[in-house]
Amino acid sequence: MLTAIIVGAGHRALTYASYAQHHPDELRIVGVADPIEARRQMVADLYDLAPEQCYTSAEALAAQGKQADFIINGTMDHQHVPTSLTLLAAGYDILLEKPFATNEADMWALVDAVQRYDRKVAICHVLRFAPFYAAIRQQISDGVIGEILNIQAVEHVSYHHMAVGFVRGKWNSKKRCFSPMLMAKSCHDLDLIMWMKSGVAPVRVASFGSNFQFRPEKAPPGAGTRCLVDCPIEPDCLYSARKHYIDHPQRWAFYVWDVLQHGNQATDQPATQKVSADYTALTLEEKIESLKTDNPYGRCVWKCDNDVVDHQSVAIEFADGATATLNMIGGAAKPSRMLHIVGTRGEIQGSLEDSRFVIRQLDPRPGHEYAETVIDLNLGGDMTGAFGGHGGGDLRLMADFLHLLKGEPRSLSTTTLDDSVNGHLVGFCADRAMEEKCVVEVGERA
Repeated sequence: MLTAIIVGAGHRALTYASYAQHHPDELRIVGVADPIEARRQMVADLYDLAPEQCYTSAEALAAQGKQADFIINGTMDHQHVPTSLTLLAAGYDILLEKPFATNEADMWALVDAVQRYDRKVAICHVLRFAPFYAAIRQQISDGVIGEILNIQAVEHVSYHHMAVGFVRGKWNSKKRCFSPMLMAKSCHDLDLIMWMKSGVAPVRVASFGSNFQFRPEKAPPGAGTRCLVDCPIEPDCLYSARKHYIDHPQRWAFYVWDVLQHGNQATDQPATQKVSADYTALTLEEKIESLKTDNPYGRCVWKCDNDVVDHQSVAIEFADGATATLNMIGGAAKPSRMLHIVGTRGEIQGSLEDSRFVIRQLDPRPGHEYAETVIDLNLGGDMTGAFGGHGGGDLRLMADFLHLLKGEPRSLSTTTLDDSVNGHLVGFCADRAMEEKCVVEVGERA
């Protein structure tokens, strides 16, 4: 059995750690490090931890020497590198949430440290482990469609996810969370593109995007500043905080009500009010009152302090001449991820949400144009249930990391730090290309 300590007890880290509840014979959680007392206590209660197994920071944990086999690092984006450098020096292997760095200098500092300390670090690109993407990657590896000419990836971010994460919430400002929306939301998709073209480096990037709709001049006539306080159009508004967070009590609850106890980490905003130690026990009256006062999720989406894009397009050229595009669009009615890969012998096209893709191969025989094979991964059951979210990738990623730590052969999906570099480089270059209105060369490391 392997042991792990949670550093940064947020939603993502707790999801990965939940593998220990499903497979107690394989993983045991033996500690937590988080500056927020309520979170430390929550993890302690969940995994029966003693007070001496709870730490206020990664530094406090590291000072005690190595206390477990590895770390689940779920801190905020800009904290990934500094906390990981400390923990690597203390002897830990790390499962590290993405994006693993927010700039190139930090990225290379972490790469150097992993090599210097000879540690195992895997990045949480969970979509590599979703059956949909893993099956497509296997088809590519088997040469079914020949050499890749072009990849078209699309991510439609739902209107309610856009509002909670990138307008009202933690990732709404690059100045505070240090990651643009492209990296915070779609570094999964950039990683998938690089993974499909594994072994071929990206060389040039162009990008365009903006905050098209979530700004004051786009507000509907008569809109107030807080949905439940001064907004006469709230009953008819598509982005009403009441509709999003009261009428859908389970949707995004771990963000919206968490700030009542713990504050907003990204904005350094303190907790709005001390109520129940467990946000799931909040009363309806407490929730409504918080949205009326200083809970950031009660603000009008057109009158927030957001400065990230709500849509962005990225074009990539590879060293072999192949190309790829990623279109990230926030505010869509239906969340979805779609992929279309065209190769020299055929193409693959499908949607993650359908867990189904089509392989089309060239067929020049008389009376034919192409042959088509449908790969349906649903098999009449719930593909995500036993393995968590992200198309079933969450807990499969944890299982894969445990295999890696045990010295077993790497799977096709395993994402070590080196594997994740190109996707991050493209993301950094895309942001610069968009801001400077130019094509950016993905150069060699300085």
